[in-house]
Amino acid sequence: MRPKLAESALYERVAEQLRNRILAHRLAPGSWIDEQALAAEYGISRTPLREALKVLAAEGLVTMKLRRGAYVTEVSERDLAEVYHLLALLESDAAAIVATTATPAQIAELAALHQQLEERIADRDAFFAANERFHMRVLEIADNRWRRQLVTDLRKVMKLNRHNSLFKQGRLEASLKEHRQIMAALKARNGERTRLLMQQHFAKGKEAASLA
Repeated sequence: MRPKLAESALYERVAEQLRNRILAHRLAPGSWIDEQALAAEYGISRTPLREALKVLAAEGLVTMKLRRGAYVTEVSERDLAEVYHLLALLESDAAAIVATTATPAQIAELAALHQQLEERIADRDAFFAANERFHMRVLEIADNRWRRQLVTDLRKVMKLNRHNSLFKQGRLEASLKEHRQIMAALKARNGERTRLLMQQHFAKGKEAASLA
């Protein structure tokens, strides 16, 4: 059993390294993945590399093309619209649940995460990371592991977009204003207002992230 465990751990580590490169756009959307070169770079055989690519394909980050190999997924306008639509549904529902069921300590934790957004508005990358932490913590508090897994995968695909919504001029400031309203609704324990504000937040993010 030892070789199987070792091989399993290897392809998972390779998948994580490739995932990081793809999300950082060091492997650009639409680019062909040179399996031979990557295997040589990592000092591994093609087998764990191909297993890693299957994992990334299941996550939507890699597209396997018959007789052509693996490519980094390129996000179309339709892909982007569909991902934002699903995120708006899933995350607004989670936020509404959190508004009515979270403990005072959990609301205070979200307020602290929101404060990180306030403090990082001048640093785009730090703001992006803080934004991700806030949204994922809302999902954790809502406590539905299936929804959390779906959102995690959808957010990976969203990050493939070269024109990420938070990178547009003025979008960070607008996003922060939207987060202030969401946080106020959470503190007020207003589930339906929180749901509506989160839906509007994603609608505005989708508009800013448009490839057009």
